[in-house]
Amino acid sequence: MSKKGVARFQLEDDQVVGINVTPLVDVCLVLVIIFMVATPMLTQPAFDVKLPVAQTKEGKEEDKVTISLSADGRMAIDAQEFKTPEELKRALGLAIARTESALVIIRADKEATHGKLTELMGRAKEAGARTLTIATEQTKKK
Repeated sequence: MSKKGVARFQLEDDQVVGINVTPLVDVCLVLVIIFMVATPMLTQPAFDVKLPVAQTKEGKEEDKVTISLSADGRMAIDAQEFKTPEELKRALGLAIARTESALVIIRADKEATHGKLTELMGRAKEAGARTLTIATEQTKKK
C-alpha cells in the first residue's frame, strides 16, 4: 500500500508546473484593441467649428529680403553682391529691419555646397530673420 501512495505522489511531482500565458495574451490583445478604437477619438474635436474665410494676399516686395548664393560661394542681397560674410550680415540686418515680416528667401544654386547654405542660413538668423525660405523651381506637370 505504501508503494501505491508513493507512485501517486510521484505522478503529481512529474507534472509540469508553469504559468498559463493564454489568458495573459488574451488580456493584452483586448487592451490593444481598446487602444486602437479609443485613439482616433482622442484627436476628434469636442464640437464642430466653422472657420472664417480669408483671402490670401501676395506679399509686398518690401516685405521680404532675397539672398542669392552662387555655386562658387558668391553672395548677394537682391542685386548687391558682397565680398565677405560679415558685410552680408550687416547689410542683411539693415534690410530685415526695414521689413515687417523679417522673411528671408534664399535663392541657392543647386550646385552650392551644403556648408555654404547652412552658414548663410545661420548668418540670416543672426541678422534677425524670423522666417527662412529656400526658393525652388516648380516642376512642370506632364
